[in-house]
Amino acid sequence: MRAVLDIILILLQLYWWVLLIMIIMSWLISFNVINTRNQFVATVWQVLNQLTEPVLKPIRRFMPNFSGLDLSPLIAFLLIFFIQSIIGYYIYPAVARAGI
Repeated sequence: MRAVLDIILILLQLYWWVLLIMIIMSWLISFNVINTRNQFVATVWQVLNQLTEPVLKPIRRFMPNFSGLDLSPLIAFLLIFFIQSIIGYYIYPAVARAGI
């Protein structure tokens, strides 16, 4: 059971990095540092959007409009941190005590 929890924690950490890369890349695209007409950049951007949109889209539906400011990745970061904390503080010690 601890191995499953470790895998979940690793996947959450990986998703955290994917969100961070998506945010940085969106800034670079917005400020014309990188160009989406480049095939590699467009492919990376498409993959990042496909990975993050299933999580960010429901958050955006509940968030008020902040005139172009997208705070949904911040909420996703908080949710990831919350899930990691729940696993680390409550679930992992209970599994360790039970000897599962």
